[in-house]
Amino acid sequence: MFKKKILLLAAVLLCGAALWAAPAQPSAPLIVGGNFSSQTNLPVQTKVFNQAARNAEIASLNNQLKQKHFTEVIRRINDLTAKNFLDNRFHLLLAIAYDGLGKYDDVIYSAGQAIAVAPQDSRAYILRGGAYMQLGDYERARIDVDTALKLNPSSRLAQKLQSDLDEKMSIKRVQEPAQPTQKKSTPRWVTLYFVAVFVAVLLFIYWRYEDVFRQPRNAFSRKEVEVKEQYDFIRQIGEGGMGKVYEAYDKVLKRKVAIKRVRPELVRSSYVREQFLSEARMVALLRHPCIVEIYTVIESESSLYLVFEYVDGQTLETRLDIDGRLPFSKAKQIFEYVCRGLHYAHSQDIIHCDLKPGNIMIFDDDKAKVMDFGVAKKSVDHQTGARTVAGTPAYMAPEQQKGFMRKQSDVYSLALCLYEALVGQVPWTVKGFDIAKKKIVPASKLAPHIPPAVDSLLADALKEDPKERIQTIDEFWSRLKAIDPLPEELEQTHY
Repeated sequence: MFKKKILLLAAVLLCGAALWAAPAQPSAPLIVGGNFSSQTNLPVQTKVFNQAARNAEIASLNNQLKQKHFTEVIRRINDLTAKNFLDNRFHLLLAIAYDGLGKYDDVIYSAGQAIAVAPQDSRAYILRGGAYMQLGDYERARIDVDTALKLNPSSRLAQKLQSDLDEKMSIKRVQEPAQPTQKKSTPRWVTLYFVAVFVAVLLFIYWRYEDVFRQPRNAFSRKEVEVKEQYDFIRQIGEGGMGKVYEAYDKVLKRKVAIKRVRPELVRSSYVREQFLSEARMVALLRHPCIVEIYTVIESESSLYLVFEYVDGQTLETRLDIDGRLPFSKAKQIFEYVCRGLHYAHSQDIIHCDLKPGNIMIFDDDKAKVMDFGVAKKSVDHQTGARTVAGTPAYMAPEQQKGFMRKQSDVYSLALCLYEALVGQVPWTVKGFDIAKKKIVPASKLAPHIPPAVDSLLADALKEDPKERIQTIDEFWSRLKAIDPLPEELEQTHY
């Protein structure tokens, strides 16, 4: 009853504010600032193809633009970008293509990207100024035209655009006096009536669905968050195909966290963004000492941030870079924790899909946690598996490379990780690997003091047919647990 009185009082105040208060200025758009945003919003510097290949593509695209094949140019650039074939000149070519199609909003965006990477190129200013003029935004068009003329005073395109702009602005000034200068104001009682009706509707909705409003907010609900208000970004600690990972400090909860900023181009599509959020919600349900926990997901206007538990240690990949390989007793101790984490995830019908040494975090006395369930999938069918392609090629099971992922796919990746931990490299890079028969060299022949029983375990876990493979993580660990280290095994191996 007390709450309802407060709501009625708020309604009265709202009515008074609608009659007497001046119109509020529109709020400024959210901008994720700070050193972190300014660094990570830079274009991704992925160097995959050489300069000659880039120049050949640019020449081909320019030729298509001359032939007015604008749609084909846009499609080709999008295909190249999706394959990490990147070139700063693509932005200008996109702006020209969109201009030819009359898509002026896209011209403004692409030309702006071109200006960001090449601010001394007058062509991008001319294209953007022309798009602004077509949309009737003459003030912004004037700024871009003036900038283009400063950069290249002899540009005929800029001079023509300036002439067209002067003509349009003079016509606008002539027409403005003919427009009505006064508008008949709405009677105050009409405004009061509609405000009262609106407030009454809001109160009715609240009282009718009061239980719904009292439900706790979902941590993954779409919202705009100023990231730097809660987190201090300390340093970059990793980078992968999905984005960059930073060590950060949570100023609210007073703890270290790891924050992954998903690459903007991956979440630019609303469909892909929703996929990331759906998978993050799924992985957030995992609570186990051997799995790096995901705390929350923060969505900004143009980015997606995954906040993880911070583990002070090193990945198995880093350990192997330092030591070359691990003694069997050490590897067995580490993989016990890995098996526990994967067994729990599988019990929740979640497949990791990207298990590799870089996703196994080692800390304290050879304890371990499995991390980065970024491409994890829900196990939908024990016969066909989850239909999608994801993971790291060198550690993917054969069926996974064809797009069918199941729990046995994680068993295959787990066996590859154990082989690399004991030998120092994956089977496919070992001299003597039979490519035709896909027969690996036994681990016990490549490194000292590896029990022969390990060869049988790895052979059964790396079967091509998932139905003939070791079926569960629990079975894999039971067999590994039963293998005792050889008496002469060295405690330390360092290369």
